[in-house]
Amino acid sequence: MPSRRALLSQLAIALCLVVVPSLFALGQDDSSAHRGRKYKAPPATSHIEVLVSKKFNGKPIMNAAVVFDSTLNGKEEGNLEVKTDPDGKAVIDVIPTGSKVRVQVIATGFATFAEEYLVSEPSRQIAVSMLRPKEQISSYENNEGKAAERKPGVQEPIRPTTPAKPAPAPATTTPQSSSSTNAAPPQ
Repeated sequence: MPSRRALLSQLAIALCLVVVPSLFALGQDDSSAHRGRKYKAPPATSHIEVLVSKKFNGKPIMNAAVVFDSTLNGKEEGNLEVKTDPDGKAVIDVIPTGSKVRVQVIATGFATFAEEYLVSEPSRQIAVSMLRPKEQISSYENNEGKAAERKPGVQEPIRPTTPAKPAPAPATTTPQSSSSTNAAPPQ
């Protein structure tokens, strides 16, 4: 019987070597499900490329500020500003797919551009043609066809270039006494 006893003890040891580690593995999986943070994958993002050019000749505008302001499911995601390169391109890869994005383009000598886009695809190209500044619009007037008041560049008020009108000749007066120091000299 010693051989049978040895065989049963070896079988019991083998069974313990298989069953006990599997029980520990099951216990570890079960306990980690209830503690700690669960991993949440980041949302898929879209590749957005904005090409900024001049409307009147199609040439790219370098160093224009392109501001992206995104909203996903009614929640503000924040905003980012990217400058255009010498080819007039601004590229961003962190806007979540499915979000609504307001794109604003600000360039010196041009009217500010702003438009909202729904980014539902993984890659999107947006072409922006910048216009020269126009007259200030008013809600009390018809604003159709208003031309630009000023040329592009430094926006300073227009100053008259015609010389001032000469002052009328003073009427002849009699000289006053030297005691009066408030008399105005003739012009």
